[in-house]
Amino acid sequence: MIVTLLTARGLRAFADGFVAVVLPAYLLALGLSQVEVGVLSTATLLGSALATLAVGRWGHRHSLRRLLLAAAVMMAATGLGFAAFDSLWPLLVVAFCGPLNPSGGDSSVFLPLEHSVLASATSAEQRATAFGRYSFTGSACGAFGALAAAVPEWLAGLGGMTLLQGLRAMFLVYAAAGVAAWLLYRRIPEVRGEDDPAPAPLGPSRAMVWKLAGLFSVDSFAGGLVINSLLALWLFDRFDLSLTAAGAFFFWTGSLSAVSQLLAPVLARRIGLVNTMVYTHIPASLCLIGAAFASSLELTLALLFVRSALSQMDVPARSAFVMSVVTPAERPAAASFTAVPRSLASALSPSLTGIMFAAGAMAAPLVACGVLQIAYDLALLAAFGKLDPSRGRPAPDG
Repeated sequence: MIVTLLTARGLRAFADGFVAVVLPAYLLALGLSQVEVGVLSTATLLGSALATLAVGRWGHRHSLRRLLLAAAVMMAATGLGFAAFDSLWPLLVVAFCGPLNPSGGDSSVFLPLEHSVLASATSAEQRATAFGRYSFTGSACGAFGALAAAVPEWLAGLGGMTLLQGLRAMFLVYAAAGVAAWLLYRRIPEVRGEDDPAPAPLGPSRAMVWKLAGLFSVDSFAGGLVINSLLALWLFDRFDLSLTAAGAFFFWTGSLSAVSQLLAPVLARRIGLVNTMVYTHIPASLCLIGAAFASSLELTLALLFVRSALSQMDVPARSAFVMSVVTPAERPAAASFTAVPRSLASALSPSLTGIMFAAGAMAAPLVACGVLQIAYDLALLAAFGKLDPSRGRPAPDG
């Protein structure tokens, strides 16, 4: 089951990887403005947040397999919708209803569902490693997906189609990935093990989950200011980077993130989950602030590469921490209720970035992101630094 889940995660990440780079270029090619690109990104993330909220509130009534199959159908429909429409309002509807992910990471409804499946299939001692592999798979496949963003320019260079036609074809590939994910999810069993309790709404862990959700929302609001699609837009505008060069850049940032997430569980076993989240995140935020003011492309890319090597090490640690401090029956709800405020918060940010870009304040989103994420890290350390199941503290699932 874990192999099937990781395969589906990798396939989705590959599609997300090229969509995050292709999306702004496609929307600009359709004649949309920078502000409209930001608004559409907001609609995408807002729709994902509401879908994740529904899973947290009512998802315990259905099997995880059934919910994953439904999400895969929506993924395929979203790809077809983006390929079919070329004006703002239909695209806004498709973006809101579907799981399209402009961030390059995973902020869709798939995340809490797959986390719950993964947590149920692993012991508490193995959970950090399992989530590290899950995150590594996503980052590595997303990196190769970013390289695929060069395909439209390559096809246009061959003369077989225009750049716009090539960009549109990538959304058909995205739809095909949704179909393939649906076939993989069919292999996940519906039957639960005897010791695996039925999913339930939040109960004894409610206060802790909401406290975590509030902190995570600050981090996500900040991260939403520089999601991959908007970072690509920033690179296009400031350095006139080509689509092919942007794809190569995101390949290397994704590769660095993937390697770092393999190292995260090792670091977590030595210094704890919370310390891993905090002490890798702060230097990454400082690099982002530095990139905002760097005068050359080379220095900017170097700082962004260092950021990528550090900024995602908190992802498997964060996931393992949430799954470890709630009861097993609460895990699907906890995964959703920590993901929902994050998705809602990150959904607000892209529109603000689009407005700042249109006003000429190109460095402002990067600086704001770095400052807010440092504040989040310090608050997380103060609130949860002494509660860490990976370092011998008691956890609900023992």
